[in-house]
Amino acid sequence: MIRHRPLGSGHPYAHDTEQRSPVQPVAGEPLRLGVRTSAEVTTVDLEYQIDDGPVTTVALAPVARSSRGQSTDGGHLASAQARQARQAGGWQTEITAPAAGRTLRYRFVGHTGSGTDGGTDGTQRTRHYTCRSATWRDTAGDVLDLAGAAVGILPGIQVLDDGERVHQVRFALPLAPGEHVTGFGERYDALDHRGTSLDSVVFEQYKSQGAHRRTYLPMPFAHVVGGAGWGFHVQTSRRVWFDIGEASPDRLTITAEVDAPSGTTPLLGVATYAGEPAAVLDAFLTEVGRPTELPDWVFRLWASGNEWNTQAEVERQLALHREHRIPVGNVVIEAWSDEQTFTAFRDAEYAVREDGAPMRLADFTFPANGAWPDPKGMIDALHAHDVRVHLWQIPLIKMRPHPAAQAKADARAAIEEGVLVREEAPDGTLRPYRNRGWWFPLGLMPDLTDERAAQWWTAKRRYLVEEVGIDGFKTDGGEHAWGSDLVYLDGRHGDEGNNTFATGYAAAYGRLLESCGKAPVTFSRAGFTGSQAHGAFWAGDENSTWEAFRWSMLAGLSAAACGIVYWGWDIAGFSGPIPEPELYVRAMAASVFVPIMQYHSEFNHHRRPSVDRTPWNIAERTGDSRVISEVRALVELRERLVPYLAASARQTVATSRPLMRPLYFDHPGDRNVWEHPVQWLLGDDLLVAPVLEPGTQSWPVYLPEGAWVDVWSGQAHDGEATVDADVTRRDRVPVFVRETAWEGLRRVFEG
Repeated sequence: MIRHRPLGSGHPYAHDTEQRSPVQPVAGEPLRLGVRTSAEVTTVDLEYQIDDGPVTTVALAPVARSSRGQSTDGGHLASAQARQARQAGGWQTEITAPAAGRTLRYRFVGHTGSGTDGGTDGTQRTRHYTCRSATWRDTAGDVLDLAGAAVGILPGIQVLDDGERVHQVRFALPLAPGEHVTGFGERYDALDHRGTSLDSVVFEQYKSQGAHRRTYLPMPFAHVVGGAGWGFHVQTSRRVWFDIGEASPDRLTITAEVDAPSGTTPLLGVATYAGEPAAVLDAFLTEVGRPTELPDWVFRLWASGNEWNTQAEVERQLALHREHRIPVGNVVIEAWSDEQTFTAFRDAEYAVREDGAPMRLADFTFPANGAWPDPKGMIDALHAHDVRVHLWQIPLIKMRPHPAAQAKADARAAIEEGVLVREEAPDGTLRPYRNRGWWFPLGLMPDLTDERAAQWWTAKRRYLVEEVGIDGFKTDGGEHAWGSDLVYLDGRHGDEGNNTFATGYAAAYGRLLESCGKAPVTFSRAGFTGSQAHGAFWAGDENSTWEAFRWSMLAGLSAAACGIVYWGWDIAGFSGPIPEPELYVRAMAASVFVPIMQYHSEFNHHRRPSVDRTPWNIAERTGDSRVISEVRALVELRERLVPYLAASARQTVATSRPLMRPLYFDHPGDRNVWEHPVQWLLGDDLLVAPVLEPGTQSWPVYLPEGAWVDVWSGQAHDGEATVDADVTRRDRVPVFVRETAWEGLRRVFEG
């Protein structure tokens, strides 16, 4: 076997051994070409020619096969990652890409020395592949469709053109001294990105997002704060790269993917907005879609654990909340389904619908000794305790192990109904896309950006809402679309469609809930421009470390700056060793003052001791019994804060002023706010500064202009000053209230 995939898997941050890299050759620059082979191949040659010139033969060197996964880092996903990390059978060589507009024609020849499996001469040959070299050339400004006059485009616009098609556009915006650049969707590493580079591609980075500078929820939108005030939006769903004053301090260089015949104008839309951050965000949301107000109960505590995978365990955990007098408003049940259809409760008995048609509750029998003997009764009982229930989802048809029963019928029906994302084969034919990532590999993916396909998919889940009574869905895993060779049902290819999949995913489930008379409460980790209008979000998978705590807070602030209203994170991390009591309580204290307060824990194969992030498990595991009473008091505080949060959220939806608001929104001219990036205003009147380091007795808090009151001591402070807040109590995050609002909020903090 010898295989070359010119486009590779589509992994945005790694190049597969068997691909062409870069996919689009640039004249005069290195071009790496490779193959993957089976063990009998002992040597590989590259045969290539430029236009109709002579054939040149180059020997490939053996290399370790690259992985499409992330670094293996424990947890229940480690085995999936390890499968993708196997090393085997790679060969590569590097040539210089030909001159612009010239065509490179090439193939690979593998030598087995045996005359088997490839022909009588002991060789295996790939088909011929062709590509054209492109070059950067200067062009006129008419390639950009400019909206707004907040800032001018700098001279020097260029396109990457192969003589037939344009593949990228590059231009620059001016950066003045003292300006800060922030936004770009949910970002974990910093609030101000000036002096760095990043891109906008939806990607599942399993843990350590801040270190890798990758995100589930990018947006090609940013604020420029500190001067006159402006912002911009690159109006595309394709990948965009941003050099934010890294190569040249006085300019923000933007490189965007496009795909159009040479000479096409315009190629790319760019909007600029003038004004302070709130005005910039409002203009952006007017363009891309505004948030939808969700019910007040989303502000109550969310509780979950991946090992709450039976009715008995869910009921036990919720009873423990009542026993410990810790109010809970929402439970997320992740491991509820058969892990094949993601529509049927595990152990449920039913007759297979060979046509893949939706089922109703009456079609299922729930054995008394099964994992979920009475799911509707369980949910009715939880509702009686004022707890809403959310079920976990994944937007794939699982194909490993080979599906059987209803899952097999669903896969066949999805193909027959034509509701799947497809991929373009080398011969131009279309076949169902098979997930290329390391999680649920080879799964089929419904095109949830298409209304007909989304209705087909969500109809299978309708009985869960209408009859079982669930209140929302955890719409996990919206990052499975890899590769420009994908084809969506409306004809878009992956380079244009992949970033939009996560938005369509949450929107589809939101429409299902609304059609059943319920609020569109989805809980997603992936998104893109337009996701602002679709449900709630959490910051994704992370370890229980202080560093991850800080990364998560930055993620929430950057997401809020881009219009995400309902945001939270897995309090103190969901993966790896349990958090130490100080980290757990400090994170819980901070979570009182973020829009979504939720804890979660990763699956650990039911090994002992438990890694649940429940307060009682942390207390038992660490021997620190104070944890339970501290968390009880914090959640009770959160309950008292819900009316303020709900009123503030309504104001946010109406005005575009973020609910969890970076200080620069209200004080764009105050240079000191950038020295304290992990602080925020919650609504108009509360200022929050989480404690992000262990063993701390005092914490510096910057108070901007105005008069402020420490909610714990009642002490008044003048603004435009840094105060050292007493944080000897680990269950008290520094919080200050505007003096004018203190009387109205005093009861919230005094209990």
